[in-house]
Parts: sequence; C-alpha cells; structure tokens
Amino acid sequence: MNIGLTYNIRHVKPDINDPQYIKEAEFDEPITIEGITKALEALGHKVFHVEADENAYLKLKDLKGTIDIVFNIAEGIHGADREAQIPAMLEMLGIPYTGPKPLSYAVGLNKSVAKEILGFYGIKTPRWKVFRNLGEIENGGVDFYPALAKPLGEGSSKGIKSSNLVNDSFSLKKVVRKLLEEFRQPVIVEEYLPGREFTVGMLGNPPKILSIVEITFDDLPENMPKFEHYESKWVYDDPAKGKDPLVCPANIDVELEKKIGDLCFMAFEKLQMLDWARFDIRLDVDGEPYFIEVNCPPGITPHIEGNSRFVRAAKSSGMSYEQMIEEILKSSCKRYNIEYPGR
Repeated sequence: MNIGLTYNIRHVKPDINDPQYIKEAEFDEPITIEGITKALEALGHKVFHVEADENAYLKLKDLKGTIDIVFNIAEGIHGADREAQIPAMLEMLGIPYTGPKPLSYAVGLNKSVAKEILGFYGIKTPRWKVFRNLGEIENGGVDFYPALAKPLGEGSSKGIKSSNLVNDSFSLKKVVRKLLEEFRQPVIVEEYLPGREFTVGMLGNPPKILSIVEITFDDLPENMPKFEHYESKWVYDDPAKGKDPLVCPANIDVELEKKIGDLCFMAFEKLQMLDWARFDIRLDVDGEPYFIEVNCPPGITPHIEGNSRFVRAAKSSGMSYEQMIEEILKSSCKRYNIEYPGR
C-alpha cells in the first residue's frame, strides 16, 4: 500500500525552561518518525511523509489519488482544536486515515468537555472546575483539596509541574494565575486522587485492551508529589539511570482489572474513539478507578527504553512494534472497507 504519514516533529530536547520546547512538547522526536517509517516499510508499504505544518493541506491534496490511507500521529500546530486539523483536511479530501474523526480529537484534547460527556454517562471522573480568566479565580476557588491545576488543552505533561498540586486557596490562585498568563488558555483544576495510577491502551476494530500499565512513583524524592508531572516524566524517568516507573502488566486483581476495563471500553465508545487510544486512570482512596484523560494519538516511541506507555502495553500483549503498527492500519482499513494486503 501507499501510506501517507502525517506528523509534527520535535526539534528540541525536553526542557521546561526552553520556550521552543514548550511550543513543541507534544510533537514526536525524529526517532519516532523514523521508527514508524521503518515499520511500515518492513511491512511492505511505501511511505509518503507529510509534516503537519501550514502547507499540509496542499501536500495532502497533491498526494490524493496516490496514497491509499494516512497513518496519522499529527498533533497540529495552532489552537485549542489543533489535533483535529489533519483529520479535518483528510475528511475534506476524502482520504482515509487512522484514528477517530475530527470531533473526537478535539474533544479528547479538551479535558473538561471529555469529562462532561463521560460524566453524563455515569463514568467516574474526579471533581473539577475550569477557570477562564483571572477574575474567576480571584472570586473563588474550589471546594476540594488537594487540587491539581493543568492547562485545559495540552498534552505531554506540558505546564504540569509538581508544584501544581496545592492544598489551599492561596496556593491555587498563584498556580492558576501563572498558567493563565503562560498558556493563554483556560485552566482546569481537578480533585487529586491519592490512589494508584494506570494507563490503558486500546487497539483494534472492535477494540481490545492491551496489558494495563501501572505508573509507579517509588523513585521520586520523598517530598515530591506522586503523580505524572514534568519532573517525574522527563527528569526522574531516566532509563540511563536504571529507573523504570512502569509495571506492565500491572499487578492487579481480577476485580480491579474488570472495573478498569469496563470504564475504558465505555469511555472509548462514548468519546467515539477509533482504532487506538490510551486512557489515564487514577484510583480514589477506596481503590475505585476514575477517568483522568484520553490520549489520542498516544505516543509510540519505538525503543522500549523510551518508556512509551502504548508501546510497552503492546509488547506485553505479545506484539512487536511492527505488529502494533500493522494492527492500527488493519483496524482503519476495516472501517473503510479497504482490503489490507497480506504478506
């Protein structure tokens, strides 16, 4: 097959003090683009690269009639709905692609809208409140603590430092004010749940759950909060130091596994995800699972030491990197009634 590969590429290393990194934090490193390309080529496909910049539409238009389907991992470049940009272009051009429709990408990136939808269907999510300007935070905080503040529409732990977890109104206002000024977008403040943290990859058509991944925080300094923040993900999660915060498959009993699975299947359906997605789950004080957010497209760094959660889950489920890529493709081809060529 002729496969288009749409992506945004990161040109700098993670550094929370580098403005260019803040802009590109969600983008994929060159090694990921190279890894996906090699996997697709090893499967017998020809790859056409399309960087999801401001010229992406014209590039895709030129490729219409040449490519059979697009493998999309693009994050988009501007605005709150940026992850929907490439899917919307492909819809306009009538080119098949992997992953959900534009609406689901936009909803997935907007943490509050995703929670509103899932809450309507009775899916548990921590209490939350959105602040859109400084006046709102000055006029009142929240009635739940500890509380965790995040930019409303960012990924890759962008803007989420360990200091974003606060225990009082004064500290909350300080953090929210800083995030509003830095990211120029609403801030979501979420009730912090003290239990274990998991991330759950789903793949296929119909979807299946990959091995559940637990994210542990045992190697963090004693006084550092135990959740996925910038420091835990980019500073202390360092394979070169022999640190591995991931346990896959997670050591959980059958009852908890079923509860997590039921939650993720329902979230996948109600958010209208397709082909693949990854869900972040946190347990409350009683050990009950709650939806935190959805990641689509999830990161798929090819090397296992890169601790890509989706890749670890696929490997634990018995898939090589190539097989994982192929399953995403097959799932999408099935939806579009495209005959996937056998090897």
